[in-house]
Amino acid sequence: MKCGIVGLPNVGKSTLFNCLSRSKALAANYPFATIDPNVGIIPVPDKRLDKLSHLFNPQNTLSATVEIVDIAGLVKGASKGEGLGNKFLANIKETNAIMHVLRCFDDDNITHVDGSIDPIRDKEIIDFELMVKDLETIDKKIGSLSRLSNTGDKTAIQQIDILGKYKEKLSEGFPARSFDIDHDEFIDELQLLTNKPVLYVCNVDQNSMGGNKYTKTVSEQIKNEDAKMIIIAAGIESEINELESEEDRNEFLNDIGLKEPGVNKIIRSTYSLLGLQTFFTAGEKEVRAWTIKKNSSAPQAAGKIHTDFEKGFIRAEVIAFDDMIQYGSELACREKGKVFIEGKAYLVKDGDIIHFRFNV
Repeated sequence: MKCGIVGLPNVGKSTLFNCLSRSKALAANYPFATIDPNVGIIPVPDKRLDKLSHLFNPQNTLSATVEIVDIAGLVKGASKGEGLGNKFLANIKETNAIMHVLRCFDDDNITHVDGSIDPIRDKEIIDFELMVKDLETIDKKIGSLSRLSNTGDKTAIQQIDILGKYKEKLSEGFPARSFDIDHDEFIDELQLLTNKPVLYVCNVDQNSMGGNKYTKTVSEQIKNEDAKMIIIAAGIESEINELESEEDRNEFLNDIGLKEPGVNKIIRSTYSLLGLQTFFTAGEKEVRAWTIKKNSSAPQAAGKIHTDFEKGFIRAEVIAFDDMIQYGSELACREKGKVFIEGKAYLVKDGDIIHFRFNV
């Protein structure tokens, strides 16, 4: 599950990626890993993991992770191949969600590609290019279905009708994710770019961390888009990352009135945006956060640990996180009747602490 960072040149996209990739937010031994120069696997800050680690005092503590892709900057005409347009759009297609960075700060020393600061215009440039590409995808699909529909194929006729509705809305300037249209899985298979969930990241200066005139316009603009927004000062985050000791970072955060680095919120928001949640395994050797999709069954969660766990799944012994913290140990939870035996139909809850029983 990947989230791609997109944005126009000089909006703070690369600065944000560098802050995320060097995040010191979590005291765990899961390092930032570079897959290639523009892709990073980043630990997800989770205070629950810290508490479990303190409780069990394990040899290793491993966090859940999220994969962030720093996608090449976009310019007008990307859908027609301008700049790195084709590569840009292809890279977005490979992601599951989009983090769209918008410049919401004034700085005469940092030029804007279009000469002035206007996050709504910037947003619409990228939206337009993505919509044009989606329209091309839809036209291509309609073309491939036309022969079948001409023979009277009911499925093809129905799919063309649905595609026509998407095409109409896209042509009116609405992203696919804002549509309230029932559709089959074939729409998901098209990987429409504007159908991906979006987190708008408003990059502001230090004095605007609570918002400014630019962030207000963005908030108003996305009301009907089924998208989320977060405000961050990438410049400040960069300064935080330069500090080596936790004491220095905490002192700096206190001085500017923050409880934690802003990138922590972005990482968690991205994790949620991708439709992910966490379950834990805990013991003396290791406390670990595991990443699963929301509404995953117990066997599917077991498969994240090892495929044999899923194949030979017998049952899951589940303790709620709050119960573990309250009673302090697995044994105490058992004595209080707080260990629940669950079967294959159990849907794992965020924060569950699970011990899987299996046989292969």
